[in-house]
Amino acid sequence: MPVDRLLPTDDARDLIALTRDIADKTLEPDVVSYEKEERYPDRAFAALGEAGLLSLPYPEEFGGGAQPYEVYLQVLEELAARWAAVAVAVSVHSLSCFPLFGYGAAEQQQRWLPEMLSGNMIGAYSLSEPQAGSDAAALSCRAVATDDGYRVTGTKAWITNGGKADFYTLFARTDGSGSGVSCFLVPADTPGLSFGRPEEKMGLRAVPTTTATYEDAFVPAERRIGAEGAGLGIAFAALDSGRLGIAAIATGIAQRALTDAVAYAKQRTTFGKPIIDHQGLGFVLADMAAGVDAARATYLDAARRRDAGRPYSRQASVAKLTATDTAMRVTTDAVQVFGGYGYTQDFPVERYMREAKITQIFEGTNQIQRLVIARSLAR
Repeated sequence: MPVDRLLPTDDARDLIALTRDIADKTLEPDVVSYEKEERYPDRAFAALGEAGLLSLPYPEEFGGGAQPYEVYLQVLEELAARWAAVAVAVSVHSLSCFPLFGYGAAEQQQRWLPEMLSGNMIGAYSLSEPQAGSDAAALSCRAVATDDGYRVTGTKAWITNGGKADFYTLFARTDGSGSGVSCFLVPADTPGLSFGRPEEKMGLRAVPTTTATYEDAFVPAERRIGAEGAGLGIAFAALDSGRLGIAAIATGIAQRALTDAVAYAKQRTTFGKPIIDHQGLGFVLADMAAGVDAARATYLDAARRRDAGRPYSRQASVAKLTATDTAMRVTTDAVQVFGGYGYTQDFPVERYMREAKITQIFEGTNQIQRLVIARSLAR
């Protein structure tokens, strides 16, 4: 059951129709085999790039789609409803472009952003470390200044698209006292940059998540984004947008689980009637539908605030918290609706449940989102 979306323009409606067509023809046929075999979805990214879906929230002057965030996020939701790993990679790519767009000098933007948004490149975001996930201020990877750039040494972790991306938005310490973090745009072919074996994950298996090791890797000074020592502010601003992406993706996963559960409940019969007509099961589906609608409303509210230039950090955390907790609950209930079949790989609802779990963890755990919300209330 396709979502009946309230979109701001005819162009936005056409964009959603295009997204659904590409997702149905390119993502849906490959998702099961690629996830099972942990194959990287090159074909999917090529199709999305050719259609301009990898650069939607950025201005046309840099090669972007000039779409408001409320439309971009609904595109992400449609992608996630077919293949969550691809949607996550698209969201991370957009996140990786944000620091250059938001904080780069005009010369840097004109030089690198069009290529990054061309549809032929995929980016990765490199903030977390093995001992510094939610506590970004505890980063230990260092960038030591030289006459013409920086020498980077250290290890980064949990990099979506690691080893596959064309560029990495890196955050590393530049202050000798240990308090300053700076942002860098690092090409994938930088000497001294290498990647670990992909993590063996519960879900999102088609897109690798790896560590990255910098061994005295040279990064030219021109590739520092923003002022030296301003990296954490850049990282946190980017994460506000990134959290909205995860909220939309979680909503897409939940919507697909609901859609599949309703279809199954209509055709599965017990005691002489479809199980959807049994009140106990019907109420479960009703709660699932209410949760999905509420999750969508929270991320759209935050996105509209962002589009209007209003503060939205707390709303982004609310959306991320609400949508991802909802996705976990809805996908678990979907497995229950399918009964024993839901616990098998004969039906995809078990995959939705595995995919939903990580949305509660990355881009700041949901415990961190509660901390952000509480601090906002205290202010």
